[in-house]
Amino acid sequence: MSRLARRRFRFFTISVVAIALTAGLMTLPRQGPATAATTSTTDPLTFPLPASSNSFDLKIADSTLDMIRDGRHTFRSDTFGDEAFWGQTLGLHKAIAGSKNGGVGAGVSPRTALAVGLKVDSTALPSALVGDLKANRVNLDDPAVTLALLKLDAVVGVKGFFDSSRKINNLGITCAFCHSTVDNSLSSGIGKRLDAWANRDLNVGKIVSLAPNLQPVADLLRTDVPTVKKVLLAWGPGKFDAELFLDGKGFRPDGKTAATLIPDAFGLAGVNLHTYTGWGSVTYWNAFVANLEMHGKGTFYDPRLDNATKFPIAAKNKFGHVRTPPDKDRITPNLAALHFYQLAIPSPRPPSGSFDSSAAARGRNVFIGRARCAECHVPPLFTEPGWNMHTASELGIDDFQAKRSPDERYRTTPLKGVWHRAKGGFYHDGRFPTLAAVVAHYNAHMHLGLTAAEQRDVVEYVKSLGGDADGEQ
Repeated sequence: MSRLARRRFRFFTISVVAIALTAGLMTLPRQGPATAATTSTTDPLTFPLPASSNSFDLKIADSTLDMIRDGRHTFRSDTFGDEAFWGQTLGLHKAIAGSKNGGVGAGVSPRTALAVGLKVDSTALPSALVGDLKANRVNLDDPAVTLALLKLDAVVGVKGFFDSSRKINNLGITCAFCHSTVDNSLSSGIGKRLDAWANRDLNVGKIVSLAPNLQPVADLLRTDVPTVKKVLLAWGPGKFDAELFLDGKGFRPDGKTAATLIPDAFGLAGVNLHTYTGWGSVTYWNAFVANLEMHGKGTFYDPRLDNATKFPIAAKNKFGHVRTPPDKDRITPNLAALHFYQLAIPSPRPPSGSFDSSAAARGRNVFIGRARCAECHVPPLFTEPGWNMHTASELGIDDFQAKRSPDERYRTTPLKGVWHRAKGGFYHDGRFPTLAAVVAHYNAHMHLGLTAAEQRDVVEYVKSLGGDADGEQ
């Protein structure tokens, strides 16, 4: 096959590449006849690529595949150099190894790791080990087994570094640490990766609290280590506080943790602002997190963080002016592909039988009509095109979390795939335990007058959202 023909075949694969990559395909097909398809006489980008296509169309095809491949690698595997913080500074790898393996303390066994929400990628495991796990021949109470899994690069979002004698000497985290889980196809917590699915089992605070040297964190927050541990242990599963290193607020005025639920990172194509309280676009938030939360080596600029009243920690440490020489910047060169990959990840379809299709059909009409949901959750994005932000009073909730952000508002959260977020509750802090509670809140706050039956139908419609459809499965 000629080079031109191969490139046309690569372009044909774009229509399925995102699905193929997230399913674990490591090598894209490069040869074979192009599959016949109906082509348009007006769109030169239909598949297969017409013979009349110009060379720039082919470059777009190459770039698309390269960006998704590179972005997936960044999402899953790149620490951005943050091992200098998690390992070298905090010593988290020593707590995982335990004293018997050159570290400190009891160590972290696979059973403990799974209990705090860490996940294992079954596709990284040798077939013999898979067989042993199925036959219960693996000692899940031995921290040495955790180290062996790290050597296999099988612990999702966690990268172990080992010296020449195969002893762990450093540790970093990747985007997948918080924003990936597994399908539990081998056992609970062990299976194939599900990129961009928020890990609502992950107890980030408890994991970080194990670090033997939390003094640098205490110094940054101008407090002591016991207080740092108190804040971390209050987070609980599925929560993280991205603003803690900016304003130093560990708890809400009502005494509850200031941490918020880890958001999904799928279904973001067409969505303007990324987080519960806006802040910026998807790629803005990637740069923010990689530099200020993961503590990677990069460049980040946001003069809004110079506001010493709102962000005293960030202002004092000049977190809005992070500079790294270009030849040492490990974040900025990866932002474009990471962004591209995230936008290619669709929201997942709801499991079969997880909603009442007849009720969902009725609920769609209520959602668009009497319930007025679609005024903000505009189909098919299910958020507003444009500046999708609202005041706390519009939502009928307190403004504590909104006040921690530059715009002091809450974003209209996209609804596709919301069924996956049932664990931990709904809204930024999980204050509503069920979708029914969310609908009931708005029914009362907006004086909608929905009947109990209409509210149930709206819930079934929202549960149906995901995949390529807007509830019409």
